[in-house]
Amino acid sequence: MENKEFNYKKRNFYTSTDRAEAAYEYAKGYTAFLDSAKTEREAVKEAVTRAEACGYKPYTFGMKVKAGDKLYYNNRGKSIMLFRIGTEDISNGVRIAAAHIDSPRVDLKQCPLYENSGMAFLKTHYYGGIRKYQWVATPLALHGTVVKADGSTVDITIGEDPEDPIFYINDLLPHLGQDQGKKPLNEAIPGESLNLLSGSRPDADLSVRDNVMAILNEKYGINEEDFLSAELCAVPAGNARDVGLDRSMIAGYGHDDRCCAYPALTSLLECADDTHTLMCILTDKEETGSDGVSGMQCRLFIDLIENIALALGGNPAQVRAASKCLSADVSAAYDPNFPEVFEKRNCSEINCGAVLAKYTGARGKSGTSDASAEFLGWVRRAMASKDVVWQSGELGKVDLGGGGTVAKFIANHNIDTVDLGVPVISMHAPCEVIAKSDLYEAYRAFDAFFCF
Repeated sequence: MENKEFNYKKRNFYTSTDRAEAAYEYAKGYTAFLDSAKTEREAVKEAVTRAEACGYKPYTFGMKVKAGDKLYYNNRGKSIMLFRIGTEDISNGVRIAAAHIDSPRVDLKQCPLYENSGMAFLKTHYYGGIRKYQWVATPLALHGTVVKADGSTVDITIGEDPEDPIFYINDLLPHLGQDQGKKPLNEAIPGESLNLLSGSRPDADLSVRDNVMAILNEKYGINEEDFLSAELCAVPAGNARDVGLDRSMIAGYGHDDRCCAYPALTSLLECADDTHTLMCILTDKEETGSDGVSGMQCRLFIDLIENIALALGGNPAQVRAASKCLSADVSAAYDPNFPEVFEKRNCSEINCGAVLAKYTGARGKSGTSDASAEFLGWVRRAMASKDVVWQSGELGKVDLGGGGTVAKFIANHNIDTVDLGVPVISMHAPCEVIAKSDLYEAYRAFDAFFCF
């Protein structure tokens, strides 16, 4: 008998199939979501709109719930938890899909506006793990929310409409960049130089700086003091686009982690099986450690599970112990341009399906939730029940790679948890790339998990 090396990756499973057509169609909805949800606040609004269209209603603590109820809890407009009560006993646990809706970006500081040498700038403090050199000399848009002194709220989006101006971070021209070019990539662009170019023309008696502030005041009714209670961030301007002559991939900002958040959300909203109690968590602050009232370390999701359990006559501890979770987060796709950082036998590849990662963390599995063999076996059976194409993967070589997800924060509450998501090329860049087939298989994976 010939001894062949085991290889379960199915790269050509989408060749001329109905599933390929379904994947391309599904990607259209995802691309629209990606363009309209560049911040966690915008993602929550999109989720609420889609959920309410499917009959979901707001939940308040202490509400009576029953089988068939479709509910959501909007946490301060920055994270959201949606759940549907199943027909089976709540003691069988909750099926949870948890993704994050924040992405690396460049936030404005609280006192951002200044002028230097006839140019107005906005000072920034970058958010999450960015490579700073990627954010210079590229079109940027300003998104966010300002809460004024009287308590009223103003939402701001500048740079997405074709008629809008954009923002820009200056870079050094190559003619004068010899010394800069000798520095390591992570040091060539200091964080304090990531300043948004915002104007250059004085007006009448106003300086360049004051003229920029006057324009903001005229259009949005805000003054400089309002920056103190504002959440404003710079994100790449423009829409996601198909990549390749075959249109098999999508390039855009925020695939990490909206390419998992969207399948998790849509699989919940479209799930036809009403047996299990289901929950979809779209959380904030994963890129900075999941801390704070809108992050996964907040006790809110445990409070919700406990309230649901008690309302249905269950024991909260028993419900948690019986619950299962897919931590919906991306993985790094193998890139043949940088083969030296990957261990190809154990990394994910594009067009080979959703990625199941038994553990994440770094180096010696530090900061990880390592799923049990029993739970992995259960997940395998769930995937097989609907012929989901999936692969196993790690994030780079042992001593080089690693990264964190929300998995450990959920597992800490005695809930079996494993990471499942989409492989991404150029993760954390202002423009990332995924394959449409992998996106669709992630959707099918969540559907299989909810229904099995």
